[in-house]
Amino acid sequence: MKTLAYLTLWVVALMFSSLTTQAQLDPEKVCRIDNGQLIFTLNLKWTEKEKKEISILFDLDSALIAQVYSGKTSITIGNENWKAKKLQANLVELSKAVQTKADKNIKANDLFLVIDSWTNFPGNTTESTAIYGVNNFEVSNAFVYSSNTAKFYLPGYKSAQKVYISGTFNNWSTTQTPMKPTGNGWMIDLKLKPGKYAYKFIADGRWMTDPSNKLRERGDAGAYNSVVYCYNHLFELKGYKNARKVVVTGNFYNWNPRGLAMNPTSDGWSLPMYLRDGTYAYKFLVDGDWMTDPANKELRADASDNMNSFIGIGEPYLFKLDGFITTKKVVLTGSFNGWNENELVMNKTAKGWQLPYVVSAGNYEYKFIADGKWMIDPANPFTSGSGDTQNSFIALKANHIFELSQSLNAKSVIVTGSFNGWNTQGYRMIKQGGKWILPIYLQPGKYTYKFIVDDNWILDPANKLYEQNEYSTNNSVLWVEPAK
Repeated sequence: MKTLAYLTLWVVALMFSSLTTQAQLDPEKVCRIDNGQLIFTLNLKWTEKEKKEISILFDLDSALIAQVYSGKTSITIGNENWKAKKLQANLVELSKAVQTKADKNIKANDLFLVIDSWTNFPGNTTESTAIYGVNNFEVSNAFVYSSNTAKFYLPGYKSAQKVYISGTFNNWSTTQTPMKPTGNGWMIDLKLKPGKYAYKFIADGRWMTDPSNKLRERGDAGAYNSVVYCYNHLFELKGYKNARKVVVTGNFYNWNPRGLAMNPTSDGWSLPMYLRDGTYAYKFLVDGDWMTDPANKELRADASDNMNSFIGIGEPYLFKLDGFITTKKVVLTGSFNGWNENELVMNKTAKGWQLPYVVSAGNYEYKFIADGKWMIDPANPFTSGSGDTQNSFIALKANHIFELSQSLNAKSVIVTGSFNGWNTQGYRMIKQGGKWILPIYLQPGKYTYKFIVDDNWILDPANKLYEQNEYSTNNSVLWVEPAK
């Protein structure tokens, strides 16, 4: 049933568009369903590459697109009858009925199953851009998270025949995760990693946000989704039971003195929350008075010589500087800590200096300061910039490697693109294994890029995907898919 294939691809494209915010062609603006019609809005100024991208994304016959661009208003491809209507000088609306004779008996649940066959793959996707999060439920038992198990509870809806939960944790599947009826509502236990998740309930086919959850945000389609955080850290402060208000704040909250309110306990104050992998400085405010965490011995001075408590969430990366035995003090500094010159004092070892430091997945620049002298990492061949602004470069949890197998006699090869603001002094590649390489971490989405070989800009010769730019010189295109 070709119509179902189109509709399925449309839904897949809408989900995919949430991961491609940098894409020039927005699937959600190209395709929609309205009053039983499957409608595509095509731009007559699109390049051949852009037409091909739309054709592949929505499984549209290239002959169909070609006839639209030739000016035809009524087109038949196979058993499908399409209508083309000009909206503006450069916009054409291409439409067909969603329900044809071949699929007139299709029910909503059948459609859900077809969609699931495309989108329902194992996954446990978290929102990696969320630095921190605290839940806000009106009903205390509406959500409970413990030992990597999330318990969702939907009170009421006793007359519903079926209730499902759908969200980023199951790729918005409509049938994969049915909830179980209880005496007073519906429940489900899900194995989830710590992180941020968006979700909704589906009660007898009707989508709705969680009525017990005050946290909501707009999704890519414009509708609201409920948001929940699976916690991985507990801030605790023992004592101070006579305090009127205790809050915690830190670099994860931009040091806002309003802070995040902690809850009174039998022996003090606590606040469970989610923190993305990384290293965080923090303090408590007890009735407005600042204080470090008395239970945490990890203290460091900031740029103003104020002492802060520190915690690391996730696995640390071991920064090392071999040698420099006679050096009295070595400091690690970089883009991961705002280039603070005195915060990260390294530990002296028999072979040199080292410091374990937790940093979330990403691309970072850094240097060492050895007795006041700034220097790049002599053991790291990857750098960014040049001259006095040259820094060591590291990609933690790299998920892509740029490669160039030619120009091996070049003195310098730089990769630049939309991922670093087209910085012409940015990420320098190195020769290894008979080619130029650069490992990098990129969020899921679409990126454009080029290589700069001895000041000459070139497309990636190994990548056939490219698109036109404002200079008519084209850019290579890279799509990074979310990890499964």
